[in-house]
Amino acid sequence: MTEIEQPSHAKEMDQPQGPSNEGMLLKTVAPDAGVDTDQMIQWILDIRDRDRRETALLELSKKREAIPELPVWLWQSYGTMTCLLQEVISVYSAIVPPLLSATQSNRVCNALALMQCVAAHADTRKLFLEAKIPLFLYPFLHTTKNSRPFEYLRLTSLGVIGAMVKTDEKDVIKFLLSTEIIPLCLRIMEQGTELSRTVSTFILQKILLDDMGLDYVCQTYERFSHVAIVLGKVVIHLTNERSARLFKHVVRCYARLSDNNRAVQALAQCLPEQLRDDTFREFLDQDRSTEHFCRTLHENIYKGCKARPDSTGRGMTAQAFNRDPSRDAISRKVQEARESHARLQHQENLFDS
Repeated sequence: MTEIEQPSHAKEMDQPQGPSNEGMLLKTVAPDAGVDTDQMIQWILDIRDRDRRETALLELSKKREAIPELPVWLWQSYGTMTCLLQEVISVYSAIVPPLLSATQSNRVCNALALMQCVAAHADTRKLFLEAKIPLFLYPFLHTTKNSRPFEYLRLTSLGVIGAMVKTDEKDVIKFLLSTEIIPLCLRIMEQGTELSRTVSTFILQKILLDDMGLDYVCQTYERFSHVAIVLGKVVIHLTNERSARLFKHVVRCYARLSDNNRAVQALAQCLPEQLRDDTFREFLDQDRSTEHFCRTLHENIYKGCKARPDSTGRGMTAQAFNRDPSRDAISRKVQEARESHARLQHQENLFDS
């Protein structure tokens, strides 16, 4: 297999030509000084030509940060986003079974890099979301093969999602919660490389920082426990494979979970010992922000346990986590009815004997 380069790539199909004045329309927004506008426009037009597309994707992905309005150009130019989607879909057959080559991976990652800038731009992000384009990337996040072509494909796909959540917009969180992004991120946090773990943990963190995301994760014990178990595994991983970046995001996730009244009770039970002692003291000393959130986590757990002196959270069950106080009276009535029925049944059995 050839040596893989950096996350960037794509595939093909004939596209009809757009309006003749398209190049003139693209020129209405001036790029940074020193950028050859005519050449950039030609590369965008070349994306529709399957013989020139690979070079166009490579060059545009390299220079995508030089033109702030490139995402708008990509979205508004005729057929461009369709061609980028073709590049994504074209490698589906190479991921199951896992036959993806370095050349294929580089090409589709170049297309994904352009999608990422579209997902990050204020004028195109909502349109990108409404078109549900992120769903086309999920098959890549499902892959588990650890070869470099597959790892770059997963990492670049995570980069597109990360660019979306970085904006802290509720529409983005609402969309992601309607998909399987949390389970996908959790699996990558368990099995991925350090960089993939870091990006997927960052995505989870941004989801939790939104009230809608926190409520979703803490709505049931099953969701909360899945997140807590994986975070615990990442902490154990960090004791051997040190990463300050990953540690920072893990602490932020725990601190945010501790803002939920039910979750904080469970955290008193399941918080890893490595976050209670000095295992990561070096990270905390080097990053005051992370130290602050770690301290907040412990303070929230202490306050949560103090508010319920009858329970430190140890032995927290799914039933206790999911309990709705408004249903307690009804539950007691149901239990009393069951006990009464059992007593009557017992008496009937004695009578029959």
